[in-house]
Amino acid sequence: MTKPPICNYEGSDYQQAFWEQGNRQYEDLAEGIAFQRTLPKSGKLMLEVGAGAGRNTPRYAGFERIVVMDYSTTQLAQAQTKLGRSAKYIYVAADVYSLPFRNQIFDAATMIRVLHHMADAPKALNQIKNVLQPNAVFILEFANKLNLKAILRYWLGKQNWNPFTLEPVEFVKLNFDFHPQAIQNWLSDLGFRIDRILTVSHFRLGVLKRLFPAKWLAALDGILQPSGRFFQLSPSVFVQAVMQSANSATPPPGAMLELFKCPDCGSENLIDQKEYLACSACKAEWPIQDGIYNFKEKR
Repeated sequence: MTKPPICNYEGSDYQQAFWEQGNRQYEDLAEGIAFQRTLPKSGKLMLEVGAGAGRNTPRYAGFERIVVMDYSTTQLAQAQTKLGRSAKYIYVAADVYSLPFRNQIFDAATMIRVLHHMADAPKALNQIKNVLQPNAVFILEFANKLNLKAILRYWLGKQNWNPFTLEPVEFVKLNFDFHPQAIQNWLSDLGFRIDRILTVSHFRLGVLKRLFPAKWLAALDGILQPSGRFFQLSPSVFVQAVMQSANSATPPPGAMLELFKCPDCGSENLIDQKEYLACSACKAEWPIQDGIYNFKEKR
């Protein structure tokens, strides 16, 4: 089956250009407040999907181990520089449409500023559902199609797409906005219970960020975030969802090989050959390069 197209940040200076030099301190602080309200205080094994250069990873400090996953190996190398190489962090290059993890092993997962690159969002969400334990917390952020600016532009005839319809809108190649109700429908269909919805980045306007300190804007944003329970008009939305399942929780993996499966054939019989993991079923060889488990390209 043909996989959806992938937005690849390989070789990108995204962390530096967008976050460090792009006047995004307010957005980062506002997201930090949303994490304080939704993130479990502790846990065994966290999956961070689309970790990039590790901007959010320190916020998961209460977890014993964190799988720092991204499609780009260069982004993961930057994350290594930021976070270091220790047993706490497991760096994995992988495709979200074909995750290389065994079923029901994570007790939490996050996907922040990633879904908007998904041409097939339900397929990606289904992959994450498969690797979560019963009662695992999933924190999802998505770009909101139903934001106030889009509504006003539509009413004024300055955009041709309708923010009130449920289908995603691709406003730039592989950049999608989603309707909040569509996201809730997909999560519910996959067996998630939605516990909290927060609206984030209400003041994402250049003029406001130039006039007011980022901490002030973030504090005011924090006051408004709980309004997401009733309506969602901000450009960014956080959803705290809980995986509901009749199955019993799987003990967290001990050895590293107990974490992975072959993304090609699904076999859990992988052999550690030091420089690569070998699948005994389909004979695929997945490289281990500079501390990164690379499941996006075979040897």
